[in-house]
This record gives sequence, C-alpha cells and structure tokens, in this order.
Amino acid sequence: MMANVLSVVSYKIFPAKLGGQKGIALFNKYFSVYHTFFLVTIKANDPSFADYKVMNILSNSKLRYVNPFYFFTIRKIIRSHKITHVIIEHPYYGWLGVLIKWFCGIKLVVHSHNIEALRFKSLHKWWWGILWNYERYVLRKADITFCITEEDRQYMITRFRIKPERLTVITYGIEWNKPPSKDERVEAKKTLQQKHFIKEDEVIYLFNGTLDYQPNLDALKNILDSINPIYLAKGRPYRIIICGKNLPEELQELSGYTDKNIIYAGFVDDISIYFKGSDVFVNPVSDGGGIKTKLVEALGYNLNVVSTTNGAIGVNPACCNGKLLITPDGNWEEFAKAMINAISISHDITPEFFETFYWENIAKKAATLLPT
Repeated sequence: MMANVLSVVSYKIFPAKLGGQKGIALFNKYFSVYHTFFLVTIKANDPSFADYKVMNILSNSKLRYVNPFYFFTIRKIIRSHKITHVIIEHPYYGWLGVLIKWFCGIKLVVHSHNIEALRFKSLHKWWWGILWNYERYVLRKADITFCITEEDRQYMITRFRIKPERLTVITYGIEWNKPPSKDERVEAKKTLQQKHFIKEDEVIYLFNGTLDYQPNLDALKNILDSINPIYLAKGRPYRIIICGKNLPEELQELSGYTDKNIIYAGFVDDISIYFKGSDVFVNPVSDGGGIKTKLVEALGYNLNVVSTTNGAIGVNPACCNGKLLITPDGNWEEFAKAMINAISISHDITPEFFETFYWENIAKKAATLLPT
C-alpha cells in the first residue's frame, strides 16, 4: 500500500558528494519510487537534484534545531498533503518528530546512521552522555528505526531496551549491481599510472575520505606515522594514493611524503577512476560509528580491502569472497602484512554482496517495512 511520506533532512545533502550526503540522497531517490514522497530541508539544498517535491523551509542557521515554530509549519504540510509517515535523519530533530507523532497522528520513522552518542564518545566529547539519553528517548518513541548495521540494532535492543520488532537494518548502498569489467579496471589503472607517474610494477593502494572529519584524519595519520614506515621497510614497489578534501594545515606538507611512496591527490572529480584503477583499498579507521561508506564502495568496485575491525563494522566478510581482510584495531604490523596478502587475491566480489548493498534492494526493503 502506497503511503504519503515526509522526510525531514536538517543539513546539506544536495549535491551529494560525501558519504553521509549520499546515504540520504540516494536512499530518498530509490525509496521515493515506492511511496508518495516529500522532503522538508534547509534552504541551502538545491531542489533540482531531486525527483520529488522539495520544500526548503528550514533555516541554514544552527538555531534551526531548537526552533519550536517549525512544528506548526510541518503540521500544516502534513495536513495539506495527508502525510502518514515522517522520517527524521539522526535523532537531532527527535523532539520535533515526537511532537508531530503525538499531535498529527503519523507514524514516526528514525533513519539512524550510527549510534550518534557513541560516535561523539569516541571523539572524546564530554557531553556524549547527554546525547545518549536523548537518543535513547527518541528511538524508544519511534514506531520503527532504520539501523545502519546489525551491530547498532543489537546495541539498541540491549542498551536502549527497544523491542526487536521495532528495529530493522537498512544499510548504506551503491548504485551498481555488478563489478566493473576487467577492461574498465585496466583502463582506469593506466589513467592513474600516467597521471601520477606510477610505474607498472608498483602496487596502487588507495585511501579516500573527507580529511577534516576526525576519524578520517586519524586514519590518515595511522597511514603516515605507523603503517607506511612498516611497509617501506619491506622493500616492495608500491604507492599509496590519498584522496579527499579539506586537508588540515598541520598536514599541508603531505606533498613532502612523495619520497615515501605517498601521493596526495586531493579532492578528485571522479573518484570511481581511483576505485577502479587501484589494487587495494586501505581502511585504517579506529573510531567513529556506523558503516564506512567508502568500504562498501571499494568492495562494490571489486577492490581487495584491508580494514581494521572498527572500519569493517556493518559488512559481513562472508559475502565478500575473501576480498575483505580485517585486522585488529591498532595492530599496524598485521595491517601491513595484510596489505601484502591482499595483492594476490584475484577472485571477484559475490552476487550476495550486491543483493545486500544495491540501493534498489535496500529501498524496497525499507518501503515494505513502514509501520501501518
């Protein structure tokens, strides 16, 4: 049965360039096929990127999160469009979602991208406990929560005391349902070799992420300070390409690492060329919550991947056909060994991987699980 669904997105997602932005924009794109869909969002979002009705009524100011007058505006939208379900992203607009549920008679859906409180705990924010209690309250009031990983779902069951039937895993996805062809990968690798002066016998490792996000910055430091020195000592021909914007000033001298086999490519217009043309993706992330979107994308491009335990949360190695090598957090000697082992893996990612992480399948599952 088709429902009238209103999504409330309180930050910039259009144009979607970062993993978190893609996670919402692409979910909405595929989900809106199954239900009549409306979006309320901030003024900074460009509605031309959406195939559904976008209402830019939320302020770009941070005060938007505590503006009580939005309740009346959204209530009017709910009544005029006969909205039956409201989706909020993260718990931050939970107070608004709960009020709407109480006074408008809609079903409240929380689209959770991680346990936000735990993410901020890992970033050593003193107020994480306040957020933890607020997050628990919001999720307990929701009719259903879309969890990004099974690990998050189990945490919500045991720690937030939410009934299992009100929690379901709706993961991050990719828009293609088969790996790139061998010819595509060969051509992409030639492009990288020519652009970055990489020799044919050099293995190409890739790390990608927004570098002003602390978990990604910490992962980069892990590469530079811990992993790369170990690998250098092994005397193998290789290059590590770092892609990502907003490199902090403290690392502006990253170009000085070229003699240590590090290439800083910065922000690239077409990251798919780097995924297709690299041999191994490295994911030495030790903190931060939720599924790592770049990990899913790398595996979808048929890359071999070396990851920490934290970095691999939400991806079952059983559906990766041995292409996902996981090492303990902080054990960089093992990580470097796994990087060498990953070179020789030649089999392809499984069809089961795409069944799990293809956006059309994910959205269809979410659409059928809306509470009635």
